[in-house]
Amino acid sequence: MSSTYRDLRVWQMAMRLVLDIYRRTQTFPREETYGLTVQLRRAAVSIASNIAEGKGRSSDKELLHFLSTAKGSLFEVETQLMIARDLGYVDTAHSESLLRQTSEVGRLLNGLMKAFRDAA
Repeated sequence: MSSTYRDLRVWQMAMRLVLDIYRRTQTFPREETYGLTVQLRRAAVSIASNIAEGKGRSSDKELLHFLSTAKGSLFEVETQLMIARDLGYVDTAHSESLLRQTSEVGRLLNGLMKAFRDAA
């Protein structure tokens, strides 16, 4: 496996997703500053952060716990993106692009979790 969390493709993709979420939420209405904007940003940050924290833990069991938490945050991001799309804060093209990114992060997370489960 990779030597640090920064070497993990899933972490790299999660970081790209965070940056894209931050860029996209800059155009959200001002009244969402403390609502959906913050929720979406925090959930996106949580994905990459939990991957990193899990990789820094001392056991595969702990890593799997943090990867599972990251997966939960990923589902939050997907749900919040759909809400933002339905409210008209994100157009269909951008929401589809971001949702494709979440799908890829999810696929990579599932693969990493499977690899660590199979190794145990």
